[in-house]
Amino acid sequence: MSKIKYVAADLNPLILHVDNHLLAVNKPAGLLTQDSGTGLRNMEDWAREWVRVDKDKEGNVFLNAVHRIDKAVSGVVLFARTSKALSRLNEDIRKRNCKKIYHALVEGIPENPAGELIHWLTHEHHRAEVCKEGEKGAQHAILRYRTLKQLGNLTMLEIDLKTGRYHQIRAQLASIGCPIAGDEKYGARQTSKQGGIALHHARLEITHPTTREPVIIKAPYPNDSEWWLRV
Repeated sequence: MSKIKYVAADLNPLILHVDNHLLAVNKPAGLLTQDSGTGLRNMEDWAREWVRVDKDKEGNVFLNAVHRIDKAVSGVVLFARTSKALSRLNEDIRKRNCKKIYHALVEGIPENPAGELIHWLTHEHHRAEVCKEGEKGAQHAILRYRTLKQLGNLTMLEIDLKTGRYHQIRAQLASIGCPIAGDEKYGARQTSKQGGIALHHARLEITHPTTREPVIIKAPYPNDSEWWLRV
């Protein structure tokens, strides 16, 4: 298999924030966050090439994803450019000292226009399932949502993610009868020609790992997505 070539300059329109310790990008749907042993094109390798070119580095470039979003999901992905930044950001995320806001276009209308969803989730075979507390592998999952607008039989929701479980938003919304548009894996009737789903990581709020000042990173909707063109 030939090595994938990344053009650093092509990343420029997707860069949301950059400094000596951080790099945040607006990941397109359909692109992996990290290689994860697949050998497929991914955001981390592309961002690493951008840093190599921008800083004119000849050796290895330190760059690690602080968090991941699913291949089918678009929006903010944050990378640490130093080991100190990575360690501190990982600790902040572990302590939930950050805020992750997603926008989702879902099929149907939630029973309540706003609320909190609390479930226990387990996962296997690349799918999350709602389960009972105490089941093997069960993890507590919490999110809050509010309705932003109604679009016929679709509803735009803003989601404040309180825990970061595997496929959490996708599984919890499907459990209340409102699967994310395009998300066939969780029961959506509408499919996507582009392979993405209508879930977007719209805003990330963190504390800067060195200055300890608040940093708010916002990602606009992808302008080439069939879903967000409706909103």
